[in-house]
Amino acid sequence: MTSLVACLGDEKGTVLHVAKIIEGKEWDKVFLITDKKVKDLFDNKNVKIILINPNKFLSELVEEIKSKLDGQINDTEVALNMISGDGKQHMAVLCALLKLGLGIRMVALTKQGVKEI
Repeated sequence: MTSLVACLGDEKGTVLHVAKIIEGKEWDKVFLITDKKVKDLFDNKNVKIILINPNKFLSELVEEIKSKLDGQINDTEVALNMISGDGKQHMAVLCALLKLGLGIRMVALTKQGVKEI
């Protein structure tokens, strides 16, 4: 099974989108990269919240995310969703995953469910 890594900002519609992606497939592990405390929406799922400090420089964010994910993913690739969050967060997550040597499959919620895009 694949692990899911998803960015999570505070935009209303995108938080629900991410929740539906988590529910829409069976994931090995789920990692939510966010700079906010996450509400009860993600409490009882196999979800690990990775809190980041958005005030850090991009290179520091990359290292922070990389160190928090290192050793946590048991596969050679992850599913990635960046519908939520901002550009700086997206760049940091993408760079961290690539530096960990992981392949990336972009996933999104479609009318047909969660699909690779």
